[in-house]
Amino acid sequence: MHHRSIGNTTVSAVGLGAMPLSIEHRPDEARAIATVHAALDAGVTLVDTADSYHWHADEVGHNELLVARALARYGGDTSGVLVATKGGRGRPGDGSWTVTGRPEHLKRAAEASAERLGVEAVGLYQLHKPDPAVPWADSVGALRELLDAGTIRAAGISNVTTAQIREAHAILGNGLVSVQNQYSPAVRDSEPELRLSTELGLAFLPWSPLSGISRSSLDGPSGPTSAGTAFHHIAAEHGVSPQRVALAWLLARSPVVIPVPGASRPASILDSAQAVQVELSTAELAQLEAALPG
Repeated sequence: MHHRSIGNTTVSAVGLGAMPLSIEHRPDEARAIATVHAALDAGVTLVDTADSYHWHADEVGHNELLVARALARYGGDTSGVLVATKGGRGRPGDGSWTVTGRPEHLKRAAEASAERLGVEAVGLYQLHKPDPAVPWADSVGALRELLDAGTIRAAGISNVTTAQIREAHAILGNGLVSVQNQYSPAVRDSEPELRLSTELGLAFLPWSPLSGISRSSLDGPSGPTSAGTAFHHIAAEHGVSPQRVALAWLLARSPVVIPVPGASRPASILDSAQAVQVELSTAELAQLEAALPG
């Protein structure tokens, strides 16, 4: 496994997005635990979760608790695993998502996440999404207070603009270590945010990194899956999956990129973890770039 940095912490270059283990169409717990263990066996040391990764309204923290159980039951050393969680979103149980960026909510949510994860301080706590009803500086200020109180060790922000990154960086300084936006072969709206993250030395964690190659876990079984793209053609030449090529392409975008592909079965994360072994030539990267939408 190759490695990259989130702040002062070294993690695997590919992480595990644990969301599919707890939301709609989730696997049973045995398979979910096996998926986390497969990631650890493959050298993955970044696990991405959130308090809102659950299905029913009364399951807040389902994914955090699941990740904590999986780590506790693992037979090997987990001291080097960074669990990154998020707060500021909710799920009423009807399939929708809410946003709550009030400082008092975020502080309570971070404390609850630490308790569910069984840690004294959350390794990386990320503000899940800006709340249009709350001044951005107020929400980010809550992260500053959490850092100062020792409730969290590092802070991240998600679903943000370049202006919001700059404002958060001014408030948090070195306490801000990551940006998590949607970014994939099919969705590249966050190209400016990726460039700014690279400039500032912030880890950029693409969520839904395989869009355009595979269905998102939120698309459901009827969601479309692309086929016959340049990613598929190059994958065939390398004798690997197109998903692996997509992750290798992401890793080549910038040294700060750390994809966190979701997985709901061991085989998926084992395949994703091997993306670090795929070396794309300059010509192949140009071919992929030329084939991208937009």
